[in-house]
Order: sequence, then C-alpha cells, then structure tokens
Amino acid sequence: MPRNRVIALIVIGFVVVVGGALLVIGLLLGDDTDLERQQDDVDPAQSSQIQEREPDAGATEAPEAALQPFYSQRVDWQPCESDEGSECGTLEVPLDYAEPGGETIDLALLRVPAEDQAAKVGSLVVNPGGPGAPGTEYAAAADLVFREPLTAAYDVVGFDPRGTGASAPVDCLPDAELDAYFEADPTPDDAAERREAEAQTVALGQGCLAESGAVAEHVSTEEAARDIDVLRAVLGESELAYFGASYGTRLGSTYADLFPERVGRMVLDGGLDPSLDSRALALGQAGGFQTALEAYVGSCVEDGDCVLGDSVEEGLASITDLLERIDAEPLPAGDRDLTSGLAFYGLVQPLYAEQLWPLLDQALTAAIDQGDGTALRAFADTYASRLPDGTYTNNSAEAIFAINCLDDPYALSPAAAQADAADFEAASPTFGDVFAYSQTACLGFPGATDELTPFAEGPLADGAAPVVVVGTTRDPATPYEWSVALADQLASGVLVSRDGDGHTGYNQGNECVDSAVEAYLVDGDVPGDGLEC
Repeated sequence: MPRNRVIALIVIGFVVVVGGALLVIGLLLGDDTDLERQQDDVDPAQSSQIQEREPDAGATEAPEAALQPFYSQRVDWQPCESDEGSECGTLEVPLDYAEPGGETIDLALLRVPAEDQAAKVGSLVVNPGGPGAPGTEYAAAADLVFREPLTAAYDVVGFDPRGTGASAPVDCLPDAELDAYFEADPTPDDAAERREAEAQTVALGQGCLAESGAVAEHVSTEEAARDIDVLRAVLGESELAYFGASYGTRLGSTYADLFPERVGRMVLDGGLDPSLDSRALALGQAGGFQTALEAYVGSCVEDGDCVLGDSVEEGLASITDLLERIDAEPLPAGDRDLTSGLAFYGLVQPLYAEQLWPLLDQALTAAIDQGDGTALRAFADTYASRLPDGTYTNNSAEAIFAINCLDDPYALSPAAAQADAADFEAASPTFGDVFAYSQTACLGFPGATDELTPFAEGPLADGAAPVVVVGTTRDPATPYEWSVALADQLASGVLVSRDGDGHTGYNQGNECVDSAVEAYLVDGDVPGDGLEC
C-alpha cells in the first residue's frame, strides 16, 4: 500500500501550537488533560475600534495597471463568529495573475487587534507553514503563538493561502479515502504493493484536479506571495511586516525576492534552503527527524526508567522493532487500528515540540508494554487535523500536494524510489525508507517529471531591508543547515541561531531568541548577524 501521502505531509512542515495539540490529544484519549487557552479578556467592541491606516498612494499602487482594482479594494471587516475579539473578512485576488481580468477567488482573512491601538506599529502578516496550514487559525491563536510585545504592538493578520482553509480550498479525496491514505503502509514491500501505490498516488493527483478544477493549478507559492502584496496594500502598509514559520519562510523569501522594495521587518523562523531540489529537501528532512528522534531517545534514557531501553542504541532498536511489529500486525487503538502509516505520524508529530516528549513517553509505553496504540493514533490524528468523528478541521492534508507539486513536479515511480533509498537510509536508519518514497508524491499531477530542478539560488531579494532568519540546531522538519543557507542566500539575511530541540525557534523558551525577534519587529533593532542563543 502506498504511503507517499505520509511523506508529503511531512515536507515541508508546520508550527505546532502546543497548547492546542495537547487539548486535541486529551480529547482523543479521553483523559483529563486541561490546557485551556490563556487569553486576556478582549472587549468585543474593540474590533470596530481598530485604527485603520490611511494608505498613501504609494502603498496601494499596483505593479501593473490591470491589478489596480485589487490593490485598491477595501476589506469589509466584521466580528468573527467563532473567535471573539477578532475580525474576519475576505480579499479578492485573481485566480491567474497572467489574466487579472479573468476569474477571481476570495481569500479568508482574520486579524487580532493590537492590545495598544494608540501605539501600535502596524499590521503583522503571519503564516504557520505547511504548505497548506490555514493562516487564519494561526492568527486566531496569536496569544499562544506570540508573546505580549508583539500582540501589543501589532494587529496580527492571518490569511488562508489560496487553495487552503476557507480560501477556495483544494479538495482531492473524500474523508474516508483520506483516512485510508494515512493508514496505509508508508513503504510498499513488494511489486504488487508498488503497483497499487502508484495507482493510488496517481488517483490522488487526478482527484485534486477533478474535484477542484482550475484552482488546483493556481496554488503555487509564487501566486500566494503575490496575494500577500495585495494584502499588504489593502492593509494600508507601504512595507510588509511579516512573520513566517517553516514553509512560511519559503513563502516569505519568495515575496522578498519578488517585491524587495516592499519588504519591511521580516522574520523567517525555521528556514528552508531555497536552492535545494525536492530530493535534497526530502533527504535533509530524513536526517532532521533522525537527529530529533535521537535527541528524544537520549532524553528518555537520561530521565531513567525509559521503556525503550538503557541507551540510545537500545531505544532506537526498540522503536524500529515496534514499527516492524505494527507493519506485520496493526495495534488496537480504540475504534480504529494503529497501522504502520499512523504509527509513523504518531512518532514524528511529537518531535516537533519538546514539550510533547512526556506524552510521547506515555504513548510508547502503552504501545510497547500494553499493545495499545490509542495514544500514538491520537498524535497522528492531531497531525492530520482529524477529529474523533472522522472529519477533518481543514484541508491541509490535501492542499500540500497541490502546492508542492506545482512548485516542483518532480516524481519517481515506487520502484525508482526504492532503488534510490540507500542515501535516505544512511541519513535516517529509522525513517529513511519512508522519506525515500516521498519522491513519488507528485505522480498524479500534470507535468510530473523525474528530472530534478533546483530552486532559485542567491543572492535573493537584493535591495530588501534586513530579513532575520531563525534556525534551531536540532529542528526535525527544517534542519538548521537550511536556515544558515537561507540567511546566506538572502542579500540582507541576518542569522539568529537557537541551540535547542523542536521545530522553529521563537517562543520556545529561549529569551535570547525571543528578545532579538521582538526588538526587531517592534523597534526595528536588527540583531547581530550570527547571534547564537
């Protein structure tokens, strides 16, 4: 059975809002986990008191005359029904920027007002990554994601990138078929399974086109970056203030390269190396997740009484053994089984945040000692945004395919991916074969090719204001080396390094990183290039 689906969701990665993840896991497990969202009381009337910027002519000037109606529009902001204290609206953009007079789509917007409207710096546009994660949900969780210096100084504005969330969402498979895709074996074991893998992967790509039509062909990163410039203008900002995490760094660096003169204070956290092709990205992530797994196992062993064993080597062997046993026979997991596909996600999801490691201890103890896969399944469902009733809270599990495959249609057959597995297994003895099969994910999309095409190499965004790049040394999803490369390739890149675990660096308990990011976004104080935290 195929599991290119399993891999495609890992590439590129997204920011885990830890409080929300723990709440969902607690719901799925039926325990008494209670991490309520901490939020100051907000006067509902505040939404109508946001001090709108009166844009100057330069702020709303379109790069070409045919786009001027989009740049000059006004958003009808209204109180959000599901998020008290925030405002929601829509932004109209062309489906195809090559034909601005043709079909249009609406992008969903949500903004959380600055706590100090009188002294606010402006609007901070944010993106959590994915690709495919809804930016409106990220902004709605601003009090969890960002610290008080930023929420006090900025109206935090999130948008669902085209094809995601509520912005002309791409649809590819019914929920039941999406379940089957997640559950299946991530590495076909024989010729028959490889043939089935190829058929199912092709069906996924064709399903996106059949169900979503032209939208599925216009959800590239470059098009989303052009949407951001329309949003900047509509917000009345002459320059873009932006915080992008994970894949959001690719979106941000693409914007900066397209519109360097419009770059204001920009922070890219958990960077992607823009010069790497799809194979190199998958290979880098294989190594990143192996590093993170070894760090987790080392912590488990150091804490004592680790179910995995008394050394890192024993712990890694225990995990490999568990995955092989689940591949042979899935574990009971409530009303569903824990299959090898779900076990993979159940392991990698908590590697995104060190705060989740104690829950991973519990999940592995239940699986190994009791033969109960419920907790690992809960992690997998949380990763996929799947609720206990079988529905999905958003379409990120499908949008990622269309976005990644439009950006780079590189694809191998399952047999070719298997033949290419040696380098991946060297980078990650635990997960390498799974990431090797990620190279099959785009088989069903138009233009799929086995030719590797590098992304742009630097210098990028020549003439832009300083762009601060934050890299974490043991980041699983965006390895530290990628942030170093991104900062180096940006003409004005500034690198801030966090020595730590988990995905991304800001608001992860490192005061040095947090202060540097906030001083730049709030006051414009550029950190020293190469700052180590």
